[in-house]
Amino acid sequence: MNIIEIENLTYSYPAAKEPILKNISLQVEKGDFLAIVGNNGCGKSTFCKTLNGLIPHFITGDFSGTVRVDGLNTLEADVGTLACKAGYVYQDFENQIVRPTVLDDASYACLNYAMPDYRQRGEEALALCGLQGRQDDYIWQLSGGQTHLLALAGAVSLQPDILILDEPIAQLDPGHADRIYGVLRELNEKHGKTIIVIEHHTEYIADYCKHVMLMRDGTIAWKLPAAEALRRVDELQACNIFPPQVTLAAHRLQRQNRLPSDCPLPTTVQQGKKVFAHLRYCNGDGKSRADAEDRETVAQFRDVGVSYRSVKGEDRVVYSGLNLQIRKGEKIALIGSNGAGKSTLMKLMVGLLKPDRGEILLNGENIRKKKTEELSRQISLVYQNPEEMFIKDTIAADIAYAMQVRGVENYRQRTDALLERFRLTELKDRDGRLLSGGQMRRASLAIGIALNPGILLLDEPTANLDIATRKEIMRTLAQIKAVTETVIIATHDMQLVCEWAQRILVLCDGGVIADGTRDEIFGNPQVVQRAGIRPPEIFTMGQALDRQALCYTIDAFLESFKEAQCVGFKNEEKTF
Repeated sequence: MNIIEIENLTYSYPAAKEPILKNISLQVEKGDFLAIVGNNGCGKSTFCKTLNGLIPHFITGDFSGTVRVDGLNTLEADVGTLACKAGYVYQDFENQIVRPTVLDDASYACLNYAMPDYRQRGEEALALCGLQGRQDDYIWQLSGGQTHLLALAGAVSLQPDILILDEPIAQLDPGHADRIYGVLRELNEKHGKTIIVIEHHTEYIADYCKHVMLMRDGTIAWKLPAAEALRRVDELQACNIFPPQVTLAAHRLQRQNRLPSDCPLPTTVQQGKKVFAHLRYCNGDGKSRADAEDRETVAQFRDVGVSYRSVKGEDRVVYSGLNLQIRKGEKIALIGSNGAGKSTLMKLMVGLLKPDRGEILLNGENIRKKKTEELSRQISLVYQNPEEMFIKDTIAADIAYAMQVRGVENYRQRTDALLERFRLTELKDRDGRLLSGGQMRRASLAIGIALNPGILLLDEPTANLDIATRKEIMRTLAQIKAVTETVIIATHDMQLVCEWAQRILVLCDGGVIADGTRDEIFGNPQVVQRAGIRPPEIFTMGQALDRQALCYTIDAFLESFKEAQCVGFKNEEKTF
């Protein structure tokens, strides 16, 4: 039975030169768990907004074709009716939280529909989403992952048969990401919900989804079973989608004639254990710590304590006695679970937050009494959501603003130079909030280094990005080295951490529980478990084959694992 039926759907945004969705026809079976993949700008979010009626009832434009959701024609049903058919959790899910307490928010939609059992529905939704016992908590007491689950509970409370989630784990640590997908699996398998996710994390697609739909230039290229879809390595990569690392490793082995061409590519570590069984670990891939001990200290935390006041219950302590030194020229990654204090540390460094006790030194001076504008020439913070960096109507004006108000000579010429450096010249007259994800990231970085800060702080610079845009940001980070000396990144992107960082700081339980190279961090199971972090999938694959293996990239894995003598392929398992 099909719960979604689409025929010849075409849609254009107002004043757009060409349609964003082009003659789409699709059927989705009831009870499916469907992942929608595609590069940034291919129409994924636009497509999903046609399923709950936001397009065309709320977001106008040129709409043609037919979209039927659980038997209702979306052109004939209003948005309120369709919300009870297709629940939606948006990428910026915080905007869906509108009430002060957990149960109040979870039941709010049902109250708006004047449902007499609205409170019971809210409680049932919280239980389904793993938030039982939190009914009376204030929403600001929740972690990022719990807040996302609350947004999901608000959609579930209306008891729709379809749930749509746009990038559900983009800004979450592995523990919270697992929890989100665990809830989705239970809703799918035990409660019969049809789940649709827009997702870039293909390892989660491999573990949880039943089908994958590839969108390309506003069309549907195909819809296939998940395993079959993820094995289309060349096609996915051509669309800027990064297949699971174990799949890529096997694909490259086949191209090197180190794996039979008829061997199905693995999509999970468990499958990889069979496919790579003929390989033996032969050398390590450590990255030694850069010698920084004799470098100048540019930032220092001395016995810093900070907490957030709570309306209900005790204050939430983020740091209690934090001591830390940052040296000139270091490339540092801050990692840890949601709520560990990564963003807080950065806000403390730029003066947006003041510590309850202790002191923070920047270039040897205590910053407690300094205004943020005084610090901006020494240190700059690029926010997690790049649109928060845009306050003017054009990118050029945004980049020029900080220099202009501080009386920087030749700020116009410097603005032009930054536009060229970050490949933004052709976009200089565009509003930053209307750019693509990668363009916004580049623009926010240009704003961040406009005053030539000695220290640059980046909060989740690769969140919500496809592989092409992510690589673009990586190239941009390499370029920044010529402008700013010390860079600190807060991120959940472990591939970024392993490829870029020279020093890794693990935050947990009010302080730094580990400080070292990637071998020292990811090679310590106690630290990994305690902090709830997870190395790249290829590292896990190497560990599954040999506990001594410390491989952080596909290149390192293929170089470190070689064919054992007298081990062939004839007796290898070729099916899963």
